[in-house]
Amino acid sequence: MPIELPKGTQAKLESGFIIVKGPKGELKIKLHDLVKVDVSDKEIKLSIADMSKGKEKALWGLFRSLIKNMVVGVNEGYAKKLEINGVGYKAAISGSKLTLNVGFSHPVIFELPAGIKAEVQANNIIISGIDKQLVGETAAQIRKIRKPEPYKGKGIKYSDEILRRKAGKTAGKGEK
Repeated sequence: MPIELPKGTQAKLESGFIIVKGPKGELKIKLHDLVKVDVSDKEIKLSIADMSKGKEKALWGLFRSLIKNMVVGVNEGYAKKLEINGVGYKAAISGSKLTLNVGFSHPVIFELPAGIKAEVQANNIIISGIDKQLVGETAAQIRKIRKPEPYKGKGIKYSDEILRRKAGKTAGKGEK
């Protein structure tokens, strides 16, 4: 399946790399030797030499997905939404630093990588950028600071994540 390039998006091959430029920015990725890429004005086609080899077919699908994600990223961008739950838990952003107060004795300062923007709205953190992998990795690193616990649900979780809650202890009520 060819990858269609929306209006205002350009792609070019340059010494083993594919570079995709769009309204939101530019991304590039190194291509594998077994994958051949043909770039035209309106679409990108990927092919491989031997259809019988499993590794080549896997690389074909992988690079098609990676290039498709690059095209979507430079046109629309990606975003992940995190929720902070807990009494006194809060977040603040200043420049490229995200400050989290999530129940530790000190605030946790998280340095945002280049190309990532964060926005704080009440108890939500919205991580956005053009690189899908970097947005997901940054959201995972922030969630890792204070994972949600299963008893009260306190911590940082993805907004679409469903937590399995556990019942607390019930021992010690009247029996000896």
